[in-house]
Amino acid sequence: MSLALNEICQGDCVELLNKMDAESVDLVFADPPFNIGYKYDVYQDARQSDEYLDWCSKWMSGVKRCLKPDGTFWLAIGDEYAAELKIEAQKIGFICRSWVIWYYTFGVNCSKGFSRSHTHLFHFIVDPKKFTFNAVNPQVRVPSARQLVYGDNRANPQGRLPDNTWIMRPQDAPESFRPDHDTWYFARVAGTFKEREGFHGCQMPEQLLGRIIRSCSNPGDVVLDPFAGSGTTLRVAKKLGRRWLGFELSDDYVGQIKKKMAATKINDPLNGPEDPLKSAPSTGKGKRRKNKSSDSEIESQIAKSFETVSAGHSVDHLLCDPAMSREFTNAIKSSGVDGNEVIWKSTLLKLRKSKKLPGATVHRKRVSFKEMDDYSFASEISMRLLSIDFGLTIENILCCSDYAKEFDRIAEEFAPGYKPFDYRWAALAIRKRSGSARRKGCENFAKWYRERLPRSKKLESFLSKEFECPGVYMLSAGRQKLYIGECENMALRIRSVLNNESWQELQPAAAWVIPTGSSEKYALQSVLIGRLDPVLNSQLLNPGKVVAR
Repeated sequence: MSLALNEICQGDCVELLNKMDAESVDLVFADPPFNIGYKYDVYQDARQSDEYLDWCSKWMSGVKRCLKPDGTFWLAIGDEYAAELKIEAQKIGFICRSWVIWYYTFGVNCSKGFSRSHTHLFHFIVDPKKFTFNAVNPQVRVPSARQLVYGDNRANPQGRLPDNTWIMRPQDAPESFRPDHDTWYFARVAGTFKEREGFHGCQMPEQLLGRIIRSCSNPGDVVLDPFAGSGTTLRVAKKLGRRWLGFELSDDYVGQIKKKMAATKINDPLNGPEDPLKSAPSTGKGKRRKNKSSDSEIESQIAKSFETVSAGHSVDHLLCDPAMSREFTNAIKSSGVDGNEVIWKSTLLKLRKSKKLPGATVHRKRVSFKEMDDYSFASEISMRLLSIDFGLTIENILCCSDYAKEFDRIAEEFAPGYKPFDYRWAALAIRKRSGSARRKGCENFAKWYRERLPRSKKLESFLSKEFECPGVYMLSAGRQKLYIGECENMALRIRSVLNNESWQELQPAAAWVIPTGSSEKYALQSVLIGRLDPVLNSQLLNPGKVVAR
């Protein structure tokens, strides 16, 4: 890509789009001027209709050229040109997957017409057979009526995907107006809101952009905003672990965005309420379903099923073993007690914590750091990405088969050839060893918190025999710190990075290494994670302020 990532570029978006490499972006979100005479500090928002449409055709063609074949383009536009731009986008080659209505509070008041309280959000794709839509992400899904209205714990714990629904107003039908419909309800960022940027009046809510970015891209993907404005798209992309790039015509806006981006960290919470209708009254006539089974009956059946299925193995072993985990779920389901797999497995963990389960009689041989060396880093990366995007802990992941499969899929992409059990067990091992790693790091390697780090070099520089030794390494892509790892053979690890497609999609261009006498079991790695906060490292290993002392 000829333009550096994680940057805000000042200039005309048509020219800047033409400077980008073809098929290099995963997701584009565009909130262009609506041509309604809004007073920007540089751009003139009152063109002749033909001129405006011609300009839109040019920049949308640029978007089409830089999008990957499986990429996604979201367009926010007002009533005046919604139909025209939808048709123009389809002429260019986009396929409209969804036409979402963003309904907002604090609408624009009109004296001789109905007050406007919505914006059109077009969801375009390039290839109808291959595009990103993260249906399993719990941050994208919404609670079902079974969960919210009827309190039925047989409901799918993941909730459900959005409906296509026409509604009136939330005040008229609060039980129907939900974020799972294609009419989305988010408060517009009014002047009194804490998240409002004083320098820009057309600001998108972070939660709305969070839904779009989570559903149509993955951590590490490239998100582009050709009309950066207040920089909200870029901040949300950074918070959610995406690489980002923004274009903005105004020098002043660019300066403001740079300040905001410098203060934004990966995994920072999104501003604004997640569900703006939580304060609305619930369905008055909804019937709460009473559980047929008592808590004691459910716990008794869970304990019984565990003893039968686990064959003396531990709870961790059961959750890490897909076949045993599935057998456990089926055993409880066939008993007829209420609940679902997430409830049952979460209860199993609680029973273990309260020591209401028998101890394991069959112990798996302890897997050493050295034995897990070839794949534990992939487990750590998968944990981190699901933490950022799904908001899940490793326990959450193991209690839901769909989340566990997603965890396995990501880990296998970075370290192919191992079993799901291996990836899951390694994640638990990292969690168990994280406390001692942070402590040992603080005791033995605190100097590395401030000491000058090695100079970065091209990855190929570390393939010689000289680096076939244990040590710590850091991978970076431009200014972005990607991952700090620890391994038994640094040259071998760098070679695997160069030969792995998932790594190469992140564009690691440079690395530095610190040879160590032997593996320090995450200790030095932990200190450097606390210092540099790379994107892909689990925060379980981050010692935080302890090191700084």
